[in-house]
Amino acid sequence: MSCSSETSVESADSSKLSGAPNEIKLVTLDPGHFHAHLVKKSIYPQVDPTVHVYAPSGPDLQAYLTAIESYNTRTDDPTNWEMEVYTGNDFLQKMVSEKKGNVMVTAGNNRNKTKNILSAVEAGFHVLADKPMAIDTDGFEVLKEAFDVAEKNDVLLFDIMTERFEISTILQKEFSLIPEIFGTLENGTLENPAVTKESVHHFFKTVSGKPLQRPGWFYDVAQQGEGIVDVTTHLVDLVQWECFPEKIIDYNTDIEMVTATRWPTELSLEEFTRSTGLTEFPDYLTPYIKGDVLEVYGNGEINYKINGVHAKVSVIWNYVAPEGSADTHYSIMRGTTSNLVIRQDKKENYKPELYIEPVKGTDLASFEETLMQKVSALGSKFQGLGVVKVDGENSWRIEIPQAFRTSHEDHFREVTEKYIEHLTAGKLPDWEVPNMITKYYVTTKGLEMATK
Repeated sequence: MSCSSETSVESADSSKLSGAPNEIKLVTLDPGHFHAHLVKKSIYPQVDPTVHVYAPSGPDLQAYLTAIESYNTRTDDPTNWEMEVYTGNDFLQKMVSEKKGNVMVTAGNNRNKTKNILSAVEAGFHVLADKPMAIDTDGFEVLKEAFDVAEKNDVLLFDIMTERFEISTILQKEFSLIPEIFGTLENGTLENPAVTKESVHHFFKTVSGKPLQRPGWFYDVAQQGEGIVDVTTHLVDLVQWECFPEKIIDYNTDIEMVTATRWPTELSLEEFTRSTGLTEFPDYLTPYIKGDVLEVYGNGEINYKINGVHAKVSVIWNYVAPEGSADTHYSIMRGTTSNLVIRQDKKENYKPELYIEPVKGTDLASFEETLMQKVSALGSKFQGLGVVKVDGENSWRIEIPQAFRTSHEDHFREVTEKYIEHLTAGKLPDWEVPNMITKYYVTTKGLEMATK
C-alpha cells in the first residue's frame, strides 16, 4: 500500500471492455461501509490488483484498508490487492481529474453518494454502487439524471443487489414460475398483500469473524438514510425481480403508493459505544437524542401496488440479535394454488428455508405428486434438491443442498461477477435501469409519505 497527496499517471481508458485479464481498473471512493471491502474479499481475473482509493483520512478509511490487508494475509486463498491511496478533502475532484480507473466502487456515507455517482458517470466511469443510491426525493431526481448521463456516456451504473443470490429467494422465484404448483400471483389487498417481505437487522453484529465497528454517522439518518430507504431497497428490488421477471416496471404508470410509516429504535449511550467505539454521541446526533436515549429511524413499512398487485415491504433494526440468532428474512408470495413462504426463525436454526403451502381446498395427494415431479425436474438445475412434508401441517419444505447456501459475504463476489459480465457485454439488460429507477422511486416516495 502507498499513500500520497499528489500523484499523476496516465488516465485509464473507460471504453468498452472485453473481459481480458486485468482490464478492469478499480477506483474506490470514500469507503465508509464494510460492503466496500466485501467486494474485494475475492479476486477476479478481469480486475487489476491495483486499486486507487480516494477518501478523507480517518477511521473509515483505516477500517477499509485493515480489512483489505486481512484478505491479503489470510492463510486460505489470500487476495493480492495493492492499495494506492489519496487522502484529502478534494478526494472526489482528485479522482475525476486523475482518472486512474474505469470502474468506480462506492459504499459508505450516503449523504453525498448520489451526487458523487453523478460526478463519476459524468467523468466516464462505470459505477458499481452499494445501496442505497438515493435516500430522499431530491436524491432520486439526481439519480435519474445520473442514469441519463450514464447512457449518454456509454457507461454502466449498477447497484449491489446481493439478495438476488440468496438460494431460498432464487427457489421462491423458480417455483412461482411453475403454474401447476403456484398457480398465478394473487392481486391481494392492503390488509392481505399478495407479496410481503420483511427484514430484521441488528446494529451490533459480527462480520468476517469480528465484531463490526460502525461509524458514528451510520446512526445519523441524514448521512446513512432511514431504514425505509436503506434495507427496503433490497426488498422492493426482489418484489420486482420475482413477481415480474425481466419486465420493465415504469414508476409513472405501474406503481401506486398506498401507505407508509416509520418509527425509531432507541439506543443507550452504552450500546452506541459498544457498536462504534465512541464514548459520547457526536454533535450531529443531537437532534435525535431524547433524554439520554438516541432515536434512530431505522424501522419502516411501505404498502404499494405494482401492476395492480398489493405488496408490503418492511424493515426492523434491533440493537443485537438474541444469542444464537442473526438477521432474519420473511417473505411470502401468495398464488392461486399455493403460497411460497421463506422463514428464517429459531425453528429453521436461523437459516432461510422455503415452504410450499397449498391453499385451502387443494387436493393434497395430487398436489404432493405434482410437487415431487417438479422438484425432481429442477434437480437438473439444482443438483440434490429435495422436498419433505412438514409433520402435522399441509406444508412442504424444500431441502436445499448445502452447496447452494452461499453466505451474505459470498454474495458480494457473485454480484461483482455478474456486473463484470454486464461490463463485458457492454450493456445491462433492458429492464435493469428502468427498474432501478422505479425501485428508488418507491423507497424515496415511501419516506416522503411516512414523514408527512
